[in-house]
Amino acid sequence: MKYACVHETPLGPMTLVEQDGALVEARFDRRFMPGETPAQTPLLTEAQAQLDEYFQGRRRDFTVALNPQGTPFCLRCWQALRRIPYGCTITYGMQAEAVGQPKACRAVGRANHLNPLPLFIPCHRVVGKDGKLVGYAGGLEIKQALLALEYNNKGE
Repeated sequence: MKYACVHETPLGPMTLVEQDGALVEARFDRRFMPGETPAQTPLLTEAQAQLDEYFQGRRRDFTVALNPQGTPFCLRCWQALRRIPYGCTITYGMQAEAVGQPKACRAVGRANHLNPLPLFIPCHRVVGKDGKLVGYAGGLEIKQALLALEYNNKGE
């Protein structure tokens, strides 16, 4: 069974979805999909608390259990995303190299677009080869806001 809740963030509502004790989806919307039961579970409560801490600049890494569903290639791409440090960016080419497919920049971009757990799996930290913001399922305004939040709270 999938449980879902809507959480208000500074960038708009996010629907969080739990299945089998792990977060499986986070969407920048407030819609429940077929098969999702509106509920407030301990895991969803913790995910909301971690999101709040992130937006307050007090959390750099999410520790809530995640279980994204995707192809083996997507899973490798998403794992590489989790290794990008808070407040830093890499290019799609660098991510392609990190997953052992140096010529697969477009495929990496597609995998990032399919990321079911934005923020929790930080695909917003990947930029174009010229450093410009390109491609983000939540919209470039949200990507820019997330990168600015992290840059401003990086505090080296």
